[in-house]
Amino acid sequence: MLSLFRKLIHSRIGALFALVFIGLLALAFAGADVSGLRIGQSSDGEAAAKVGHARVGVDELGKTITTAFEQEREQNPTLTMRQFLAQGVMNDALSGLADRAAMQEWAAKNGMGVSDRLVDSEIAKQPAFQGPDGKFSDAVYRAFLAQRGMTDAAVRKSITQSLIARQVLSPVAPGAAMPASAVARYAAMLKEKREGDIAFLPSIAFAGKDKPSDAVLATYYKANAARYQQPERRTVRYAVIDEASLANVPAPSDADIAARYKAKADVYAPSETRTVTQVVVPTEQAAQALAVQVSAGTSIEAAARAKGLAASKIADLTRDKLAAQSSAAVADAVFAAAQGKVATPAKSGLGWHVIRVDAIVKKPGKTLEQARPELVAELTTEKRHAALLDLSSRLEEQFENHTGLADVAKAQGVTLTTTPALTADGSVFGQPGQKAPADVAALLQGAFALEHEGEGQVAPLADGKRIAIFDVGQIMPAAPAPLDQIKDQVARDYATEQGAAKAKDASAKVLAAMAKGASLADALKGLGVTLPPAQPVAITREQLAAMQQSGRQLPPPLVLLFAMSKGTAKPLAAPGNAGFYVVSLKTVTPGVIPAGDPFLAQAGKQFGLDMGREVAEELRTAIRNQVGVTRNETALRALNTKLVGNQ
Repeated sequence: MLSLFRKLIHSRIGALFALVFIGLLALAFAGADVSGLRIGQSSDGEAAAKVGHARVGVDELGKTITTAFEQEREQNPTLTMRQFLAQGVMNDALSGLADRAAMQEWAAKNGMGVSDRLVDSEIAKQPAFQGPDGKFSDAVYRAFLAQRGMTDAAVRKSITQSLIARQVLSPVAPGAAMPASAVARYAAMLKEKREGDIAFLPSIAFAGKDKPSDAVLATYYKANAARYQQPERRTVRYAVIDEASLANVPAPSDADIAARYKAKADVYAPSETRTVTQVVVPTEQAAQALAVQVSAGTSIEAAARAKGLAASKIADLTRDKLAAQSSAAVADAVFAAAQGKVATPAKSGLGWHVIRVDAIVKKPGKTLEQARPELVAELTTEKRHAALLDLSSRLEEQFENHTGLADVAKAQGVTLTTTPALTADGSVFGQPGQKAPADVAALLQGAFALEHEGEGQVAPLADGKRIAIFDVGQIMPAAPAPLDQIKDQVARDYATEQGAAKAKDASAKVLAAMAKGASLADALKGLGVTLPPAQPVAITREQLAAMQQSGRQLPPPLVLLFAMSKGTAKPLAAPGNAGFYVVSLKTVTPGVIPAGDPFLAQAGKQFGLDMGREVAEELRTAIRNQVGVTRNETALRALNTKLVGNQ
């Protein structure tokens, strides 16, 4: 909540420090917008940063970034490493790794440490390292490390750093109590109401009437090529093979059918289930008395209630199931009684059971011949599925031996289909709203992972009864759209950009006129340009907060409205050179929260937690500054180039 207030009144707040699990291995620092980073091994190579007497290796930082990128690509397949790094990931990852190392060195100087046994316990309780018995398995642990190219020492180092961070930060994280007067003041701000007017000066309204020449557009297009970037597109050639279409799948033999019948003997054997109502009492005498009463005509439910007991109904009991729930004696008694009758009271570990048999369902079972049709169908399905899996393996071998997709399709008697150009999310390029069929969508992740065209692949489809053979027909790399295809759009953008500068000048004229006493409406009229009228606005911080909490993006003019002084007007550039806003704040009505309102207690608790987080962040920063962190900018630039080049 404190963070929300600060954002709304434009006070700056640092990135919150948090402790999170990194992968399945350890607790670690999370930088802004970077989570789930894997901590790689320390490297004897070049240092990305020196942290006191320790260091963060370039290899370690590179592995951390690469793992984070791979995880992000699972959600956003079209993401490139260049785009990923442009979000500041390298700085965030380096800060996280450096903070961990700084915390460890600072703790050591102040007599803090972590025992090997505590690290062992952290490793042992990770589910990823447990064997079939649910206990820690050294073999599973070693296999996990080998699969990910990690070492035991690196894992232990990461866990040690994380446990130390917990020791240092946990005492301050719970926060402190904010004075009641401060709580009341901050909380009342949420009820504050602001009223004013917002005018929009669109760039297009100030654009020139003359069309730009082709040369001007070409120059503008070249300078803004990134704006017209089109995503990578690929066509996919594919065919689907259904297990039902497979020839030469042998029919189940009599031996197969007999073996399956034997394996399912419990399914085809005669069975009897019973639905009962029971009461459990502590003594045989009480059970006999209750049984006599029920046999005489009193319902078992009423008889139980009269004695302060409750009857329970249990459906579809077999003899074995009832015996397992109670005892063999109870099961024998129940299955000896007729429907509607009370079984002879019998004892289990729970007490004495008085049971009425409500219903009996008997199934005669099936002979081998009676079960044959369903067994044949079941075995046939299994054989077809096995044949499909075998075919899939053979086709994979053919593709590995460089057999072309067309040749494989011809041999299998299937026809190839080529999709239109698709983006990684399955959209048909150039046709908004159209998506690839479900079967093709299942192939896209694999198709976009291929490096070259014509590399045949096999993939199972969702129903498990079909496979697809496919390759990439054509790869169209991400690149700006040709100018001749988007000339009208470029012309509009050029006009908008030219008009944006004039819109900025116009907003300055409006503010100057208002400073001399003109109203916003009159100042707009004085521009001599047809513009949309100013819109009155009245809103509370609470309403603005509700918009943010609902996931809606806050309109920048409304945010500015709460960062202004009463009686002032300010300009604000609209995104994308769309124009300029002029925001005028007329009145500010302070919020009032009555004493004793439950909201004050809730706000006080939240403010205390926020204060604790900020104290933890300040402590982390102080430790980092005291230990000292020196970045190797040359190594970082080289790593950036390497990561982008390896994409």
